[in-house]
This record gives sequence, C-alpha cells and structure tokens, in this order.
Amino acid sequence: MAKIAINLTKGTLSKPSDEEVIIGIDLGTTNSLVAYIDPCNKQPVCISTNGSNNLLPSIIYFNEQQEAIVGELAKQKMVSEPSRTLFSVKRLMGKSYGDIANFKNYFSYEIIDDLSDSLVKVRIEETFYSPIELSSLLLKELKRLAEVSLGKSISKAVITVPAYFNDAQRQATKDAGKLAGLDVLRIINEPTAASLAYGIGIAKNQNQLVAVYDIGGGTFDVSILQIQDGVFEVLATNGDTFLGGDDIDKSIVNFWLTQLIISNNELESNKILAAQFRLKAEAAKKYLSTNEAFESSIADWRLTLTKVELEKLLEPIINRTLECCRLALLDAKIKKEEIAEVIMVGGCSRIPYIQSAVSAFFGKTVYDKINPDEVVALGAAIQADILAGNQKDILLLDVTPLSLGIETLGGLMDVIIPRNSKIPVKASRTYTTSKDGQAQLKISVFQGERD
Repeated sequence: MAKIAINLTKGTLSKPSDEEVIIGIDLGTTNSLVAYIDPCNKQPVCISTNGSNNLLPSIIYFNEQQEAIVGELAKQKMVSEPSRTLFSVKRLMGKSYGDIANFKNYFSYEIIDDLSDSLVKVRIEETFYSPIELSSLLLKELKRLAEVSLGKSISKAVITVPAYFNDAQRQATKDAGKLAGLDVLRIINEPTAASLAYGIGIAKNQNQLVAVYDIGGGTFDVSILQIQDGVFEVLATNGDTFLGGDDIDKSIVNFWLTQLIISNNELESNKILAAQFRLKAEAAKKYLSTNEAFESSIADWRLTLTKVELEKLLEPIINRTLECCRLALLDAKIKKEEIAEVIMVGGCSRIPYIQSAVSAFFGKTVYDKINPDEVVALGAAIQADILAGNQKDILLLDVTPLSLGIETLGGLMDVIIPRNSKIPVKASRTYTTSKDGQAQLKISVFQGERD
C-alpha cells in the first residue's frame, strides 16, 4: 500500500522528497523572514510565520523564568514589560558600548558598559546575553517555523546581512546561525539578494545597470550592479550600518520631547513611557505615508505631527543616504543617467518622501513592484538554490565593502585591498622591519576607510 504524505499546516498532499531544503533568511532589525524555493514551480516563496503574515517581528521577550518568547507574542510585551523585551538587536551585532553610547537611550532594556572595547552585552535581571545569543533565538524560531511549514528537518541556510557590515558583524551573524543549529553556507549582502529576486525576470540578452536602495529598520545600503546573461556583478557598494527606520522614530520622539518640554533624562528613567513614545513615533511614521496629519496622546500629553513636519525630520537622514549613493556611483565609475532601474528595498522605502527624493536624485521613477519587505528573503532563497546545485545559469560576483590593510609605523593603515574589490581577491605587498635585527613582528589587520 502506497503512503501519502499530508502537510497538516497547509492541508495539502505532499510528494515524498528526499531532497534537502536550504532556506534563505533575511535577519532584519524590525522583522525577519524565511524563504525557500517551491519544488513545484521553482519560484522563491516566503514562509508564513503568523497566519497570512510572512513577517516575524525581530523581538524577544524573557519571562520571569528567563524563557525566551519570540515574535508577535513578544511584541505585545513592549509597553507592559519594556526592560524584558528586546528589539533592534541587529544594531548591536559586532558593536562595542562606545559604538552605541549615543543611542542607548532609545533602547528600553539595559545595555552593559564594562569600560572596555569588548562587544556589548544586554542584562535581564542577573542574566547577561550577547547580541549573538539573542540573534540565534530569532534564527532558531525561523528554523522551527520553516520545519513546521515544510514538514522536514532543516540544517542549512543562507543568511543576508547589510552590504556595509564589517567582518566582526558578519562573523557574529554566522556564529548566531551556528548557535541556532544551522550550517550557514553563505553570508550574502542584502542589496545583492534583492537584485537576484529582481533579476530572475530579466531576459538573457538584456544588459542592465541597476541601483539597489535598501533602507530598513536599522541599516542603509546602496549597491550598483550590472546584470547580464545570468551574471550579477556588483560594481560598488556603500552605506551606513547605523541608519534606518529607528533613526526616523528617534527624530520624531525628540521632536515631541522638545514640543512638550520633556527631558531625555525623564524619558530614560521611565522605560514604559519611553516605549510608549517610540511605538507612537513608529505609528505616526506609517500613518503619514497616506495621511496629512497624525494625532494621538500618551497620558495627558497630546501628540501631533504633520506630513510637512515629518518631511523636515526626514531630510537629514535622506541626505545621508543620497551621499552614500553619490559615493557608490563614483566608485563604480557610473553616471546616474546610465542606471536603468532603482530597486527600492526595506520597509522604510515605502515612505513617499523617500521615494520622491531617490527618484529626483537618479532622475527616474523608482522600481517598487516587488514587496520591499520580502525581496531580500526571496533573493536569499534563490542563492540557497544556487548552492544546492539546482540553478547553474546564475553567477554572483560580489565586492568587499570596506578596505583591508595593515598598521604601519606611525599608527597609519596602509590599504592592501581597496574597498569594492571583486571577491575572492588576493594581494601582496613587501614591507621591511622598522629596526635592524628585529626578531619579532606584530601584524595588525584593519578594515575601514580611515587612515
């Protein structure tokens, strides 16, 4: 008698398959997604995390027993128990306390300053967590949801990161994957993943130059790519790993604090109030995408924000992103007029004022036909399918986003591999010792653009 497999979550008949599924994960600041290639139609599909919703809020709540609750249930605790509810963990990846000191008031939970350059830790009562451990909880939940949906065990994944993530941040993401029980086959840049999802529909004989403008909850990236004959070649990338929707929310909160004459110290000492302001700012940002004015209240305070006021707050943030676009074009040796499409990625790319500013900069209407929330995860699934050997007509050529070099005499960095070099790459250079008869040598390798 033949056995028929039934997918209980979807209520559909499943064909027995021994093929291993490699999932693609978009580990986001605000929301995370997991996708795979549907074996029937060979198209990338996002896995539902909550009914019809594909987005898993990147939020973790620790109860009294220090048990972690991830996603929508954790989001409900943001106001009632802010000190136990962790959000925007991605912004802490590979960072020291000094890196985020100016932004610590924004977080409702306690970030530890151990007076050293070591990576940050988060404290929930007497327990300490690293951003790697916290990210692994998000990845573990995405893995579980994928296994429930697909009805099979999953052990391999492709995870996306902002193109401008440095080596410490990439390694932290890989470590989080390992801790979640995943073999991370590849760390892929978010804009490159988005271009994969976009470029699959391009005819083989077409040659297109595209710009991917990716503004999410905590990070911003821009990449210039050439797509031709199934070859996706990154020409240049630029960005800011601490610029995104959280900064827009922070600007709105500061605007209201100034209006209502409330000090930052007052907000910092009242975590519940801080969480309320932050959530109202996020609601205002979304509401003003389709409306002219936002009105609400917290306790006896009346909160108002108009579309014009929001656009003024957005200007400095948008200008920072457009400067990154200018530098990427410069590095790619490409003129704005040569760009065929500007692909918008990330939740904040939905804001009309951002779309119009980017459109004005590049001189063309932006391309937003693919869901900006899902496009990165879909691209990660395509890359996973390539690594599984199912797609052999696609080649991905990426670049190193930051220069690599060594410290020389005088404490200056000598660049050996410049930023936007095609990877894999190797380079060699001859150096001499600073003193005759020197027996030992310490070689310090650095990454970045400052001398």
